[in-house]
Amino acid sequence: MDYRQYKFSKKEIFCNTGAFLMLAVAVSYLFYRSVLAFLLCLPALGVFLKLRRREYIRRRRREFATQFLNGMQAVSVALSAGYSVETAFAEASKELASMYKPEAMIMREFRYIVIQLGMNRNLEELLSGLAARSGIADIQSFAAVFSAAKRTGGNLIAIIRNTVQCMKQKEETQREIQTCLAAKKMEQNIMSLVPALILIYVQMMSPGFLDVMYHNAAGILIMSLCLGVYVLAWLWGRKIVNIEV
Repeated sequence: MDYRQYKFSKKEIFCNTGAFLMLAVAVSYLFYRSVLAFLLCLPALGVFLKLRRREYIRRRRREFATQFLNGMQAVSVALSAGYSVETAFAEASKELASMYKPEAMIMREFRYIVIQLGMNRNLEELLSGLAARSGIADIQSFAAVFSAAKRTGGNLIAIIRNTVQCMKQKEETQREIQTCLAAKKMEQNIMSLVPALILIYVQMMSPGFLDVMYHNAAGILIMSLCLGVYVLAWLWGRKIVNIEV
């Protein structure tokens, strides 16, 4: 599996397309009150799905990074118990079976590694391939360090233990940051809804108050500028609260 790519399931395509159509209806009504505006929004579906795919990839890679950390901790324990590096992956796979379902990403990867090792494949190549497919900097660094240590005859147990400790510290830091930002993310989501809610409130309480803003060139221009600022502010807010370690 290439973790840098993501293929939508039929259910995800349906749900995301439905969400986009609802968003397009809301935008076309609140800002333009025009069916034509809704039709002009439809080509943006590709951009919306691209952004959603990027979000799915980010979530999956973060989840896989956590699973890989647990997997390498299990490998480190097996090495400390006296197993060889190749056998340690097989033992770690058994240990992970009590933590994850068989279809979990790390279970599939470890099963593949164990099978390939049984076919006399090189462990360094397998880890390098996994690192390339994952697109995760920590895994790529681990594979590079592991390969160098294996070639030079370094202390693999100490190297793996130290690398796992560094990955664990980074994971804990990331978790602490996400915990600190949870309230801010909620505030950002609420503030993102405020302009739309104000428009809905005004249109419900004073139905004719905003009529001057629709179906004329000046009104369309002003509402388009407001929409553009709204979208930029939302993107800026998302970028601020999306902190990576």
